[in-house]
Order: sequence, then C-alpha cells, then structure tokens
Amino acid sequence: MKEKIFVRDLVEVLDSITGGRVLKSPQDFASGKNPFVVTKSSNIPGKAVTETPGLVCGSLDQEIKKIAVLMTLTESGIELAGATGVDALVAHHPIADAANAGGVLLRTYLGLYNVAALELHEAFHGLHPGIAYLHGHKAYHVDIRYGGIPGNILYVGDALPEVKTVGDMLFRLDTLMGTEVEEKVLQSERQIRGCQEIQETSVSARGSILVGSPEKPVTKVIHIFPHTGFTPEHLERVVSEHPGADTMLATISRVYPGNPLIEKARELGLNFVCGNSHALEIIENGLPLARAIKMHLPDVDVVIFRERLTSIPLDKFGAKDVQEYASYIAQNFLMKK
Repeated sequence: MKEKIFVRDLVEVLDSITGGRVLKSPQDFASGKNPFVVTKSSNIPGKAVTETPGLVCGSLDQEIKKIAVLMTLTESGIELAGATGVDALVAHHPIADAANAGGVLLRTYLGLYNVAALELHEAFHGLHPGIAYLHGHKAYHVDIRYGGIPGNILYVGDALPEVKTVGDMLFRLDTLMGTEVEEKVLQSERQIRGCQEIQETSVSARGSILVGSPEKPVTKVIHIFPHTGFTPEHLERVVSEHPGADTMLATISRVYPGNPLIEKARELGLNFVCGNSHALEIIENGLPLARAIKMHLPDVDVVIFRERLTSIPLDKFGAKDVQEYASYIAQNFLMKK
C-alpha cells in the first residue's frame, strides 16, 4: 500500500536536495537570514520579484499524488496541471502573482484546481556540474562574481576525453538534447500545417560556432554567460589567468553578430561556441531535479512539463475561419474610426 504524501513532505525533500536552502515557515522569510531569498529588479517600476524557495501557494497539509516539474509557471502549465491530475507544480524560475498565471491571482487560479506551487531557482543553482558536463568539459575553476560583479559567473574547465574538437562539442550537445527528434517534430508540424516558415526555439537556437570551425581542437574551455555582464576586458583577463585556453563557450544566453565579444575572441585566437540556450534548461536542471524528487518520493508520479514555443507568420496562423474572426474583430473593434 502506498504511503500518503503531502506538500510538507515535498518541501522537506526540496530542502534536502538543496542542502537546507528552502524556506520552511513564514518566520524563515521574515528573518532575512536566507541568502536565497533574492529580489530581482531592473528598476522598472512595479516589476521587481522576490524569489522565495519552497512553497509559494497552497497548503502544507494537501495530499499529493502527482508532481510536475517545469521551468517557468504559465497559465498553460496551470491548465495542463488541472487537466491531468497534477497536485503540485515545482517551478525552477521565480513565481510572481498574476504574471505567472495569465494575469489571474495565483491563490484564485491554483486554489480552483487544488494545485500547490513551489519554486527553487537560485536555491537550486550551483548544486551540480551539469551544464559543464553537458557541454563536454569539467570545470576546475568557478567564480560566481568575476570582476567583482555579483552573478557574473565564470567556469574554466578541461575538455572531457571524448571532446577533442569543436565539432565533437556540438555533436555531443545535439545527441544529449535530442536535436534530431526536435527537427523531425518541427518538420512534421510544418507539413501538417502546410507552413514551412514555422520556427521553434530549440532548433533555431541550437549550438553554433561563431569563431573557428568543427575541426579546431578543444582542450581548455572558458565558459561564460553573456547576460551576466561578461565583457571583452574580462575575456582578456581570463585568458591571461588561464594560459592554454583555446575555446570560449557561451550558454543560457548567447551573442549575435556585432557583439564585441566575437571580435575579441577572434583577436585572442579562441574558438567561440554558443551552446544551449535558456530554452533547454529543462534538460540541464529540470530533468535531474525531477529524477531526484522521484528518488526521494518513489510512490508519487512525477512528470515534466516542457515548453515548446513556435513562430508562425500572421497570415498562416490558425484555420481560415479563425483568421476571418481575427480580421472582423480587429476591423470593427480595434481600429480607430
């Protein structure tokens, strides 16, 4: 007979996984002692959000039989949870009232479906070497505030034995990410919808070479995250600190033509590779988290909600009748007379 599992058990499991980083009571939040309670703000009025690792919405006494792990909570995730019997959603990214629930209040929406919501984010980061491993290197140096900038994360690592060239690195990524399957899914959708212009994130933003070529050797990797504030000056300094580095790897975010990091990498004789984008973090962080939850709570069903975002030209979106509906509404209600 299966043992009953409650939200409080899931909170304890997440606390164990993170090594004690989860809030377990309102007092923990109010004390200010948990360094993983972090407010993120771009100083856009009214748009700051505070990360609160642990239970965000729901009751600790609620029984759970099915858990879904996802990266970012959305109304689509809430609807899928309600329709498929999910009792608890564990989101990696911070949850904000209304913003992550389609403009609806979280308590109202989640309460209607009797779904609890939990988050981790910064409390989960740094617990495992997965992102380096997926990209084919083992980090021997990690700095989470390079250049004195909090969050400016830098890894420097030695290539794994099986990764000898830039081509090996990209082949490894494509294999681990299942890129071939994603391409087949995309091509099938294009054929079914009769629209070859459809694009999908994991295919469009797959690994790529910005400087160098597939046969170029890889031995020592400088691994950066462009959105954190890493500059060409930082790159010069890292190269001087780690002689023999031959490859720069950008992950989560990436750079595009015209970014000064590209020219600096070329000037320094480095390969420059863009690896996984943020859209694939469900594999890097979500899958191991889901597996760990299942190991702790074997009697609970665990599923993964994977976001798949596509781009479709306006005139080819939807059926003919819904296109006529959109034109009617736009013309008669949304255009100024």
